[in-house]
Amino acid sequence: MFEIRNRVLRSLRPAAMEFIGRRLVTRPIAAGEVIYEEGAPFTHAVFPHEGRLSLMAIMESGRTVEKTSIGPEGFLGFALVLGGGKAVSRSVVRVPGYASWLAVSDLDEAVAEFECVTQTMLRYAKALIVQLMETVACNSLHTADQRVARWLLHAIDSVRGESLDVTQQAIAESLGFRRATVNQVCATLMDAGVIGQARGNITVRDRFALESHACECYRRICSSALAAPAGEDNARAFEAVGSE
Repeated sequence: MFEIRNRVLRSLRPAAMEFIGRRLVTRPIAAGEVIYEEGAPFTHAVFPHEGRLSLMAIMESGRTVEKTSIGPEGFLGFALVLGGGKAVSRSVVRVPGYASWLAVSDLDEAVAEFECVTQTMLRYAKALIVQLMETVACNSLHTADQRVARWLLHAIDSVRGESLDVTQQAIAESLGFRRATVNQVCATLMDAGVIGQARGNITVRDRFALESHACECYRRICSSALAAPAGEDNARAFEAVGSE
């Protein structure tokens, strides 16, 4: 049994959610798992319920930086709604959890049958554009301390609880930093009692303090995120068709 926690799915009207729910395949997603390579054709839209995906820019030198990230507030495959059929970035799981896959043919059928599907997905696409623009500004203007704090906040918002199964190396790859830079920032936050660290795990101990370390981009991105309309929240436990 899996709980529907994805906001895009939760925002759909009951008839549309029932139609899509019967066609979802839901399974765990593991840290480091590549969902799509850049240029690969979309075969499915992917809806994270817990965990976070990074959409990565990879330079010829091998250096990487996160263009944006997707958690339970969105879905991977938004280009399908805008008429595109291929992934524009490598998408990799940074924070493990679980997600649902919906075949493109089933998505097309849902779009044709239910107007609310297109409306909801376009609302998310608009929010994602805001997130992309904020990320560009953040990468250019804000310090390593601010950016690491912002990244941790988005990550913790994608899971239940205050513990993240994530490595400093994964954070460094996402933010385009050397691992030593992330290590230094995390050590400072740990000394201040803001986070705790163990091998492959970070625990947020003082969220208010972590927010004070982050830049304003975190609040701006959160304010643009998709919220479920009142009276249309379809959160419930379900056993997805073909779930593993």
